Amino acid sequence: MQFDSLSYVVFFVFVVLIYSVISNWSMRKNLLLFSSYIFYSAWNPFFLPLLLFSTTLDYSLARWMNGREGVFRKIGMAVIVVANLLILFYFKYLVFFMEIVSDILAPAGLDIQPQKFDIILPLGISFYTFHSLSYCIDVYRKKFTPTANWRDYALYVSFFPQLVAGPITRWTYMRDQIESRRTINYNSFFIGLCLLVFGLFEKIVLADSLFAPAANELFALKQPNTAEAWMAMLVFSGQIFCDFAGYSTCAIGSAMMLGFQLPANFRNPYAAVGFSEFWQRWHISLSSWLRDYLYIPLGGNREGRWKTYRNLVLTMLIGGLWHGAGWTFVAWGALHGCYLIAERFVKYIYWFTGFKKNFWMSLLAWCGTLLAVCYAWIWFRADSAEQALYLTARLIEFGSLVEQTIQLQWAHRVAGGGFLLLVIVHLIFRKNNLAGHINHMHPVALVFLLSILIICIILSPGDGNAFIYFQF
Repeated sequence: MQFDSLSYVVFFVFVVLIYSVISNWSMRKNLLLFSSYIFYSAWNPFFLPLLLFSTTLDYSLARWMNGREGVFRKIGMAVIVVANLLILFYFKYLVFFMEIVSDILAPAGLDIQPQKFDIILPLGISFYTFHSLSYCIDVYRKKFTPTANWRDYALYVSFFPQLVAGPITRWTYMRDQIESRRTINYNSFFIGLCLLVFGLFEKIVLADSLFAPAANELFALKQPNTAEAWMAMLVFSGQIFCDFAGYSTCAIGSAMMLGFQLPANFRNPYAAVGFSEFWQRWHISLSSWLRDYLYIPLGGNREGRWKTYRNLVLTMLIGGLWHGAGWTFVAWGALHGCYLIAERFVKYIYWFTGFKKNFWMSLLAWCGTLLAVCYAWIWFRADSAEQALYLTARLIEFGSLVEQTIQLQWAHRVAGGGFLLLVIVHLIFRKNNLAGHINHMHPVALVFLLSILIICIILSPGDGNAFIYFQF
């Protein structure tokens, strides 16, 4: 069951109807928790016990740890971290680890073929693991006392709009919303509905119908030329944004229709001027999680320039591995770590020389940021490092670029034009957010726009691909 399916529409309508009839807040929370488990079980009911086990374990250990001090408190936190990471390691990284061990031992003459494990990755495991870890770490840091209500904690971890692909929320953000009664009002319900429609448009029309077919065809080419390599990079950059931002927008809209507020996860990232700003606009909930629970504990920027660079690279490498168990994801994280280091180095030169930025320098910085981010997406999408390196080599061969571009398939050129329009939209609305625009639009204009979007969704020929981030 995913947001762009008829089953979700039916499911969500039933949840909203029953939710609106029930007046008791405790019963409403029971309904939401039960609905969340139904939503999760629709993918694979055999993984629901794992979610329940992980939830109960972290809830219990956080409560136990809260009453301890000193070494016992540290032991409790260590058990939580190890237990969560072992579960994540088994399902997500065991096969990758065995392959690495095999490659290391091969030069020594030990030809060990790793056993093939048919391990199915539980949906959303990376997301709900980070939910639980942030809660337990904050309890350890004494930012708050753990809740005594298992149901409230379970609802925080498994609230269905954000269960399988975020946004990654903090207990400090959700606690009051869960413990205090939520009400459905016309304005928030309508804005939530608009966000749901916008998100479905991004996913179904743009990601699945415009960008995905072109990206799949171009990345499937054995020996793409320069124009095809550039187009592959650009259209996947459009697909990954529209796919994931579309999911996040649907999640935020669904939650808002139930009276809940989820944090924004995207703010026009392709308008970013610099890589730090990009990560303040792209997958904001993950980047802030990595900053607060990994980068800062490693030392952040408090221990000198070189250790800051080390911390940036380590954080982004782990961020890359979080996305997937493969060397291409490691390379993607390493690239962004290097980007952040290069940005800090350039800023240091500006400061040292007293150079003042102007419009043209900002324009150059934006272009460089966009191209570097798009290039990194090649490693994110490529099936292998060899494919990513081949595409990289093609990108810098400009001999017949104009002729090759003219010979591109019409659908590929249209998808490339769609990415250009997407970037322009990001630049125009750089300082704005979608919910704010919806709230200030004239009702007639908004209804007209929604009608067009719904018609496009209905007529879309998209194949209904699963959201890309479901694999993480």
